Amino acid sequence: MIGVGLLGSGFIGDCYADSLLDVRNGELVACYSRNSERADEFARKWGPGVTAYQDMDALCADPAVQLVVIALPNEIHLEAVRTVARHGKGVVCTKPLARTEKEAAEMLKVVLDAGVWHGYAESSVFSPNIAKAYQMVQAGGIGDLLTMRAREAHSGPHAPHFWDAETAGGGALLDMGCHTVESARHFFGKDNPVVEVMAWGATLAHADKTTGEDTAIALLKFAGGQLATIESSWIEKGGMQLRHELVGSAGRIVTDSSVGPVWGFIEKPVGYLVEKANADTGWVYPVPEETRAYGFSQQMRHFVDCFAAGTRPLETFEDGVVVNRILDACYRSMRTKVWEKVTIS
Repeated sequence: MIGVGLLGSGFIGDCYADSLLDVRNGELVACYSRNSERADEFARKWGPGVTAYQDMDALCADPAVQLVVIALPNEIHLEAVRTVARHGKGVVCTKPLARTEKEAAEMLKVVLDAGVWHGYAESSVFSPNIAKAYQMVQAGGIGDLLTMRAREAHSGPHAPHFWDAETAGGGALLDMGCHTVESARHFFGKDNPVVEVMAWGATLAHADKTTGEDTAIALLKFAGGQLATIESSWIEKGGMQLRHELVGSAGRIVTDSSVGPVWGFIEKPVGYLVEKANADTGWVYPVPEETRAYGFSQQMRHFVDCFAAGTRPLETFEDGVVVNRILDACYRSMRTKVWEKVTIS
C-alpha cells in the first residue's frame, strides 16, 4: 500500500482525494492546508487515518508518506516540488505544471537532481472517452489523423487565485488550454512536436475580475503538418463544455463530456448537479461520478501503479515543460499577432 500525502484542500484536492478511493494499492494518509481548520476538516472528510498538517515540510517528512500529490495554486508549485524533493519522496503535480516554461524547467531540474519519481497530473488523456477515442485512432479506425479541434469552457474558476493573472501566470488559456494542448500531443504523437502556434485572447466578460484573457483560441501546427485548434473559455454558462473532434483520412471521431447519460427539466433544486452548473432548475445535465468521468480516478491509479513499480508514467514533468513551452509561444503570439515558433529540444 502506497501512502499518499496531499498538498492542498480546495476543489482539485477534493477531486484527488475522491479519486484515491478507486486506487486499490494507494491510500491517503496525510493532507496539508495553510489554514488549520481547513486541514482538519479535510482530514475528517477523507479519513479515517488521515493526518492533517499546516506545514508542507512536516507532511513530506512523515514516514507514512511515500508519494506526494500537489494540488496547490500555480505560484506555489515550485516551492512545493523543492520541499518534496528535499525529502526524497515521489511527486505528482497538478496542471499546469508551472506558470512559464522557465519555471517548469526549474521544477524538472529539481526532481532530476534529487532522483525522485515524478508525474504530471494531466487528467484529460486519462478520461474514458478520450482513452477510447485514442484506442480507435491508434487502431487506424479513421486512417491518418489530420486535424483536431478541442474545446474546454465554463463560466470561470472556482478559486479566487486563478483570477489573479499576474500571480497565476495567465488566464483561461493557461488554466484550461494546458488540458487540450496535451491531449493534442497525445493524439498526434509526442515524437511529432508542435513547431509553430498562432493565438488570440481577450477579456470579454470578466474585466472586473481579471486582467488575464477569459477567452482564447490557439492553432498548433505539428512537425508532420497536422493542425490542432484549441479553444479555452471562462465566459460560457451552463456547466462544463469538454469536446474533441478528430478528423482523419478515413473518418472522424467526436468525444463530448458536456452532456452525460442523465438530463432533465426540473422545477425544484435537487442538490449538486455538476461542476459550474450555474443553475439548479430548468434543463439540467448532471454528470454522475465526475472524478471517473473526467479521468481523475484512472489517472491516480496509473500514477500509483507506476510509482509502486518504479516505472515511467504516461505523463511526467517533461511533458509539463513542453506544455508550458507551447503556451508561452501562444502568449507571445497574442502580443505579436503573428505565428510564433516553438523551440524543439
